[in-house]
Amino acid sequence: MDFFDIVVSILGSTIRLSIPLLFTALAGLFTERAGVFDIGLEGKMLAAAFASACVAYLTGNAWLGLCGGIAVSIIFSLIHGFASITNRGNQIVSGVALNFVAAGLTVVLGQAWFGQGGRTPQVSGDGRFTPIILPFADAMREVPVIGPLYANVISGNNILTYLAFLAVPITWWVLFRTRFGLRLRAVGENPGAVDTAGISVTWLRYRAVIAAGFLCGFAGAYLSIAQSAAFIKDMSAGKGYIALAALIFAKWKPVPVMFACLLFGFLDAFANFMQGKAVPGIGEVPVQIFQALPYILTCILLAGFIGVARPPKAGGVAYTKER
Repeated sequence: MDFFDIVVSILGSTIRLSIPLLFTALAGLFTERAGVFDIGLEGKMLAAAFASACVAYLTGNAWLGLCGGIAVSIIFSLIHGFASITNRGNQIVSGVALNFVAAGLTVVLGQAWFGQGGRTPQVSGDGRFTPIILPFADAMREVPVIGPLYANVISGNNILTYLAFLAVPITWWVLFRTRFGLRLRAVGENPGAVDTAGISVTWLRYRAVIAAGFLCGFAGAYLSIAQSAAFIKDMSAGKGYIALAALIFAKWKPVPVMFACLLFGFLDAFANFMQGKAVPGIGEVPVQIFQALPYILTCILLAGFIGVARPPKAGGVAYTKER
């Protein structure tokens, strides 16, 4: 395998590995712009992955599996909203609690329903989102440079991959070009002013967490019935936290969020590629070092190497309506 083939292979893996991060980071973008910190993104993604795999296995339909994942993720979002918006509880504690609930409940239900140690049975056929071959992909394969990139990086991905990248401009348009987006950003900066204008702060924040649940449902479904063919215990593997890091790294802006997720996806793909390979002058490096790269980068970026990242001013603060 020559150098260009290696680059193409890593780029293809980068795209596939960044998709759950991208969906989840965009979900966090909606909630945090509305002033609701959502540490529970990890739990929502994990619960959605389990629900998607269960529904897809039972119905044999990937789209129904996706709907199941979205529904469960939105339920988790509403629980977070009820705790932190309606009852003005601590948003961090609520999110962490949801992560623990999802991690435990998925394993218990998986064992109770399927008896496979917390796993679900393999999903096959129409129960999975399969790769889509774009027009002329095979014909262009032999074209230098452009052909392999088109055939192996752009083509050959499942529908959720393309929807993830489509979600980026849609999110930008919603947040920065619609009345709803303007109000959503305003409620994250100054909820008192929004309330004075006669707009419900509570309802705006609830819509933000519902949007987050919707997007986390896509992330979970991608993990279990697109990238994989079943639910596996703790298969989100900290991706919700990395998505939060990408969100902060990108300073709560949709397009930079996409590039940040691609960066973390690249590190993950590079770690997979380096398994069992020797580094010149060093020899074979334990694979755990490469697997830790995304988390090491997360710590480095959040330690202040990204400059000043200012969250919405009302972020994490429960709003009490003035009487």
